[in-house]
Amino acid sequence: MNLEGRKIIINKPVSEIVELLKTSSNYEQLMPESLQKFESREGSFKFSLQGMPEIALKLGDINEEKAVLTSASSSLEFELVTHFTKINEETTEAQMLFEGKFNPFIKMMVEKPLQNFMNALTDKIEKHFA
Repeated sequence: MNLEGRKIIINKPVSEIVELLKTSSNYEQLMPESLQKFESREGSFKFSLQGMPEIALKLGDINEEKAVLTSASSSLEFELVTHFTKINEETTEAQMLFEGKFNPFIKMMVEKPLQNFMNALTDKIEKHFA
């Protein structure tokens, strides 16, 4: 299952965005308003949103081209990747892509909530760097 978030323009250099995303505790400020629980550890975090089960993510490769978050659960295999494109020294384009391996039943259950989650994350990132 693949999902695409909308492309956004962030009026910050990509290096500043990457610095924020390298620390797991910083993701709390980027979570949607429906956040109910957030716990961070070195290199990972878990959270729960209203109406969704708890999700645990590990920080993967984070550099000036992309930020990769992977599932910390062996039962659900997925990756959330934010791609960065430097427009100029002070402006960056970003887009989130989700790729997961789910059976058709799970896909049917999670596709809409995941798309909503990606949209909410994108909105929060846009506001955070505004």
